[in-house]
Amino acid sequence: MSPADDQAPLVNEAARTLPPFKPLPQKAPDVSIEKTADGTYYVRSNHPPAEGPRSIAHLLAERAAAHPERPYILQREPGHGPWKGVTYGEAKRAADGIAQWLLDQGLTADDSVMVLSANSVNHALMMLGCYTVGVPIAPISPAYSLISTDHAKLKHCFGVVRPKVVYTESAAAFERAFATLRALDADLRFVTADGAADTIPLSELTSTEPTSAVEAARETIGASTVAKYLFTSGSTGMPKGVPQTHGMFAGVIAGGEGLRTEPPEPGLIPQSLEWMPWSHISAGTIGFNGVLWGGGTLHLDEGKPIPGQFETTIKNLYEISPMGFGSAPVAFGMLVEAMERDPELRKSFFRNLRSCGYGGATLSTDVSNRLQALAIAETGHRIPLTTMYGATETLGITVVHWITELVGLIGLPLPGITLKLVPNGSKLEVRVKGPTVTTGYHNDPEKTAAAFDEEGFYKLGDACRFLDPEQPHLGLVFDGRVTEDFKLDSGTWVSVGTLRPDLVAACTPYAFDMVIAGQDKPFAGALIWPSPAAMPTLGDNPLEKLTAELKERIGEFNRTAGGSSRRVARFIVMTEPPSIDGGEITDKGYVNQRATLERRKALVDALYTNPPGPGVVVV
Repeated sequence: MSPADDQAPLVNEAARTLPPFKPLPQKAPDVSIEKTADGTYYVRSNHPPAEGPRSIAHLLAERAAAHPERPYILQREPGHGPWKGVTYGEAKRAADGIAQWLLDQGLTADDSVMVLSANSVNHALMMLGCYTVGVPIAPISPAYSLISTDHAKLKHCFGVVRPKVVYTESAAAFERAFATLRALDADLRFVTADGAADTIPLSELTSTEPTSAVEAARETIGASTVAKYLFTSGSTGMPKGVPQTHGMFAGVIAGGEGLRTEPPEPGLIPQSLEWMPWSHISAGTIGFNGVLWGGGTLHLDEGKPIPGQFETTIKNLYEISPMGFGSAPVAFGMLVEAMERDPELRKSFFRNLRSCGYGGATLSTDVSNRLQALAIAETGHRIPLTTMYGATETLGITVVHWITELVGLIGLPLPGITLKLVPNGSKLEVRVKGPTVTTGYHNDPEKTAAAFDEEGFYKLGDACRFLDPEQPHLGLVFDGRVTEDFKLDSGTWVSVGTLRPDLVAACTPYAFDMVIAGQDKPFAGALIWPSPAAMPTLGDNPLEKLTAELKERIGEFNRTAGGSSRRVARFIVMTEPPSIDGGEITDKGYVNQRATLERRKALVDALYTNPPGPGVVVV
């Protein structure tokens, strides 16, 4: 099914009085839908994928040969100093040196290199060196080393991939992590950028003279070669190690290229600014590979969308005017607020901008409207907003590749991808098959078997729905998790299955039970049923006193909870007990999170109203 070629059906009538969007050189949506007798949908793009790269290692060699002097990856000197980094030619030479060193150490595809530190030029070179020689790289969240007190997740990830080499930018910052890992493997080799004592300086690797063995190793790399082990977020348990192959990487690129309506402009060098961590797919796989495919220049942003650090991003945007800007919804909210105050920032941001992309959670309509108002004020046009949906196990599988007024869509399948939407209660559970999907979890056959259905489709655990079942080309809308977990607008997972019982325990004896809200919102909130046993013990004004006790208990919980995924910022005490008829309580006596949130939507809305709605307690 396909709309008219001009995509006009995707723009609502009310918006026709607004200025037009900047062009988005992407094909209009065109999908095939197959529906089976049991209500399962199979959804495929009718656009064929284009030809992708043979591997990322081969792509680097091609780009370095085509434009060796072009700036490739840059980061600032300390103290917000000048941009320094490597050209494509320099990156290729350094990667070849690292590849030769890895060969000299005897590493093979059965080994791995683990990276503990954050994004950096050196991290990129180590990654490219591993790609070149076919040794998987395993970047993990720096928090596992720097914030964790017991290094439980660090030790777990180490045990999954058993690396022979560990890389960090600085030895001093990771001293505790080094000690933990040395206790697990005395023969482990540590490589650092600063070349501290008892570590191997990265310069020794990059200066190694490559031999013909490097080219021979590169020629063995194909679609099935594992490029990296990327770990899931671990929001519902220990992180799972996901093998990501060069074929998966190529599948995303090929799918995206299959949607192009015109080739890239000759001589155009896309500029991008990236803060999102390389231990996740968005920046570390899809974004990183996309820059290389496009022959662009990547500027590493040390800012983050949190108070006190987003100012760094703003400083960088005074200098870097990206063609495309992608980030989590929380960053767009902070950026919009900054541009509304600062016309110079607005001018720099929109100077070269052609589109924006959000991911990890839904962008709010308010932020979208304010962003478009700024775009109109600066350029006279609106800016296309796109998004890609996927997971660590699948990479990008759907994309909004057309101009639309709406936010909250997850798009339609990338060319080459098949979605299987299976009825699950009142929802459609998302499953997927295609070249971007992993074969399973590393060294975990049990979890691998559980992750795929009888037809070989990977089960994401998410749900979606058609925006309009009669017009499937309008796209799919994210419809929450089949399970109860959700993401905040920062993209951070909230594990309801662990947060809810922990918070109930912290609020004993005053809370009977509760549900947790916050999907695509800036914070988690709670709807709490008071304990019937506690109320008579509180004397006069029992509800007022119980609410005060809950506020104190939740405040104490928040102070030691950790990140935003474990903190509750607002709550409401519900005086109406759980409804059995309304499905809020199951026949086993369990609270149904989804049913309660749906039935009490007005209370959920009140939690996130500014100023807060009636009965809302701010912690």
